[in-house]
Amino acid sequence: MPDRAPQPVDRQLPTDEARDLISLVRDIAQREIAPKAAEEEDAGRFPREVFTLLSESGLLGLPYDSEYGGGDQPYEVYLQVLEELAAVRLTVGLGVSVHTLASYALATYGTKQQQVEHLPAMLGGGLLGAYCLSEPSSGSDAASLRTKAVRDGDGWVLTGTKAWITHGGIADFYTVMARTGEEGPRGITAFLVPGDAQGLGSAAPEKKMGMKGSPTAQVHFDGVRVSDERRLGEEGQGFAIALSALDSGRLGIAACAIGVAQAALDEAVAYATERRQFGKPIADFQGLRFMLADMATQIEAGRALYLAAARLRDAGRPFAKQAAMAKLHCTDTAMKVTTDAVQILGGYGYTADFPAERYMREAKVLQIVEGTNQIQRMVIARHLAGPEGR
Repeated sequence: MPDRAPQPVDRQLPTDEARDLISLVRDIAQREIAPKAAEEEDAGRFPREVFTLLSESGLLGLPYDSEYGGGDQPYEVYLQVLEELAAVRLTVGLGVSVHTLASYALATYGTKQQQVEHLPAMLGGGLLGAYCLSEPSSGSDAASLRTKAVRDGDGWVLTGTKAWITHGGIADFYTVMARTGEEGPRGITAFLVPGDAQGLGSAAPEKKMGMKGSPTAQVHFDGVRVSDERRLGEEGQGFAIALSALDSGRLGIAACAIGVAQAALDEAVAYATERRQFGKPIADFQGLRFMLADMATQIEAGRALYLAAARLRDAGRPFAKQAAMAKLHCTDTAMKVTTDAVQILGGYGYTADFPAERYMREAKVLQIVEGTNQIQRMVIARHLAGPEGR
């Protein structure tokens, strides 16, 4: 393995508190996550104890209100925390992003009573969340979901199956979108379902190309009963809540993608400056130097793009188009950079002795989750040219 330690990313942070926060995250990442990342990913082990530590350290509720246990941090800072975590282990960075996504509906659309009752445990009480929108037959076309919630007395009964759920089977709570009315987006409502609810179960985790330590599974709702107090927002508002959550969630995926890309670049630079061929380091060959320069430039551009979108969000301005652009560019960048890193390492890049092959396998899923990159292009085009078929 290369001995050259990568230089930390030089971040422009808005406050001293944010700088201290990044220092804390880097310390936890290097001390608690990095030493076991490769071994645990290979074994498919989910690091629940890491998430407990992150919760105890105040890192699972960073963009939410401190009144409920959050960190009062702007997205500009929160996303850079995600990037730091994902650079060390994507299972952790993406897991924090998904937990934040799962908490969004309650934190943004819940009543004061709901927030007081549930948010403190979700944000700083050691709980872990999952977000349930996709189904086996409705992925990109999420508005066609079939999971139903039927009124029964003073509560609801949920029946159906959700698919591709990160933390499926191990989450303590699930934010679930279910059909309560007419076909299409206006008939969907959001619910907060406890992980130990009777009738809630999960399939065996999917066998994936990468991110083997992060369980992805179908979640089954077999007559799961929840009270009306666990309905989030108004009846029929669920799809609007889901889309709003995904705008923010896509920024989380963009930041994670840049973290993976940065880790791959660091690995490639370390290898290229130490590996000698024809009597000199391979980093001295112009063709390879240009590859490294392009990789670094793409990463910086992606980081600037997701931060620009985050600052729009923090200012209360529309950011959906920029979020889609950031998700598209950053995840495509991660795929390109990790592929180039494997190429730079040559045969070693194709072996599990070096992390480059893991970064490449992990980068692929980021082009798919929370809206494929084809969907992101559709979103961007609608902002530019209006809806299709006008």
